[in-house]
Amino acid sequence: MRRRQLLAALAGATTFRAIRADAAERVYRLAFVSPSLPTTAMTETGYLQSFFKELRKLGYIEGQNLVISRFSAGGDAGRYDSVINQAINANPDVVVAANNPLILRFKALMKSTPIVALMGDPVAWGIVPSLAHPGGNITGISSDAGEEIWGKRLSILLDTFPKAKRIGFLTTEPFWQSPQGAMVRAAAQKSAVNLIAPLLAGVYDEREYRRVFAELQRQNAEVLLVSDASENFAHIGLTAELVEQARLPTLHAYREFVIKGGLMAYAFDVQDMFVRGARYADAILKGAKPADMPIYQADKFTLVINLKTAKTLGVTIPPALLGSADEVIE
Repeated sequence: MRRRQLLAALAGATTFRAIRADAAERVYRLAFVSPSLPTTAMTETGYLQSFFKELRKLGYIEGQNLVISRFSAGGDAGRYDSVINQAINANPDVVVAANNPLILRFKALMKSTPIVALMGDPVAWGIVPSLAHPGGNITGISSDAGEEIWGKRLSILLDTFPKAKRIGFLTTEPFWQSPQGAMVRAAAQKSAVNLIAPLLAGVYDEREYRRVFAELQRQNAEVLLVSDASENFAHIGLTAELVEQARLPTLHAYREFVIKGGLMAYAFDVQDMFVRGARYADAILKGAKPADMPIYQADKFTLVINLKTAKTLGVTIPPALLGSADEVIE
């Protein structure tokens, strides 16, 4: 009897160790899908560095226990379905994707694989029924905090340039037609200014950005507001170049633009969003269900001012605004 008990105990211990070994040796599969950012930029040294560094901190080592498949539509919305199908064929345990129109296509084509979305207002877009109870297979992080944010951005521009009446707006056609676009137009109407918005359309590449900037100058935009559309984030360097060439004082929705030489930003912390995205992916890989994971909504925005750029443009930043800045680059 004792011998049988001992053999059973040894067998149980062996099975337990085998289960632990299998868990430790499991290789996870993650697909990262961007509407515009090149796959070569989806690394620890690119703009998404916080995401990949956080994954490593959480114990996921690419090439060892993690396989990452990277996909990009190259700024062409006509390729969304194609890259989504490529992601499906990669058989990922979790998908991380950005951009509301792209997420809507994921919702239509990928019904069960968990998706961590980096997006604008997912409720207004019909992606989820509520932030607290997303249901389905989509959860993630929202950078949208409502009309007051766009009102604040406009007020910062107008505090700095009180005589400006023709405000350029750099955004895509889907953003302009979205609930966020309506918020920007409402904020402009309240501020009694005209929005000059030659929309980015078709393929969001260098040629299209140069076309839109030429049109902004043709229509005599006095200052420029850049939307937080993910396509703009994918073209930080190009946008910085075009803004400098046009000598357009600009307020951005990402701090990263100001680091590249933009004048100002009233921005959420996009790197924090990437860190949170990695943590959401980790929770899902450990068994959490997207339906039960509330969507995080950005609630902290910071004012960043580049005084070197102000000097180059011959712009004087009002002392009160300068004093309220969270970060000043000199």
